[in-house]
Amino acid sequence: MKKILLEINGLKTYFSRADGRDVKAVDSVSFKIREQETVCVVGESGCGKSMTALSIMGLVQKPRGRIAGGEILLDGTDLTKLSPEEMRHIRGNRISMIFQEPMTSLNPVLTIGEQVNESIMIHGRLGKAEAMERVKEMLKTVGIARIDEIVNEYPHQLSGGMRQRVMIAMALICEPSLLIADEPTSALDVTIQAQVMDLIRELKAKVKMAVLFITHDLGVVADMADTVVVMYAGQAVEIAKADDLFDRPSHPYTRALMDSIPFIDRETETLFSIEGTVPDAAFYPDGCRFAARCFYYDKNICPCADTVALKEVGRGHSVRCIRAEGENQAG
Repeated sequence: MKKILLEINGLKTYFSRADGRDVKAVDSVSFKIREQETVCVVGESGCGKSMTALSIMGLVQKPRGRIAGGEILLDGTDLTKLSPEEMRHIRGNRISMIFQEPMTSLNPVLTIGEQVNESIMIHGRLGKAEAMERVKEMLKTVGIARIDEIVNEYPHQLSGGMRQRVMIAMALICEPSLLIADEPTSALDVTIQAQVMDLIRELKAKVKMAVLFITHDLGVVADMADTVVVMYAGQAVEIAKADDLFDRPSHPYTRALMDSIPFIDRETETLFSIEGTVPDAAFYPDGCRFAARCFYYDKNICPCADTVALKEVGRGHSVRCIRAEGENQAG
């Protein structure tokens, strides 16, 4: 079994409101990423996926945002204890991130060459001429043509797919141990989505890195993941190997997500949807946070006041549900 690269233990990322309440964006999340493993984090918007990634990168906005508890261990070093200067040496070097929307993530007043070159210059890897050759080599690797022209162009001159390839080149220029991809295909058409996922998969094998892939698309999860972390209302509610998760989904929320997937070979008058909405992160209920939307909720069995802990229901398969081995697996 490969060595653990990143271990998150009880991570809490909170934001302070003007009325003194805490918005619990990430609330006691724990999972591991092994070397060269792809871990997919999946869930609805607002469940804490992106905030988990930003916490790992040390990009939680202060003073309102803060890491309120837990550990983020990279090869045994707790990133939450590092200074901003120390995190700058980690970011873009050991851990890189592809952000969700390339048009807003790229600087509109800097050329593509300047932006891809930035990580090399910050980390002092190469001289100026060597760095630009490395930039061109990386742009070629991610499938960009007209490289001599592209390095002198600006983000608005490129298509969405080209901008996303530039973001991937920026993230991988220093060959990180861990790549975080935050819904990198959400703004792209289906054909370009497939190309970007193939590219990430190929570069992962070439650079021998681990990938934390954040998505709301279970189709992407099935295609990319070794391990899956299902998040709901700031918590990890199910963690399992991808094959096990799809064969034996054990949390009612995971089952509901899978029931929401449309199939081209099935005739149905209406698509399934999960009733209700995700609870407000400043007013999470005690006990199970999915109870108000759960088809299997039983007030005589399900706890209303006690915190529901993750429990193991199989090897490498953990679920945050008191009924995970019971009725919710039937049918």
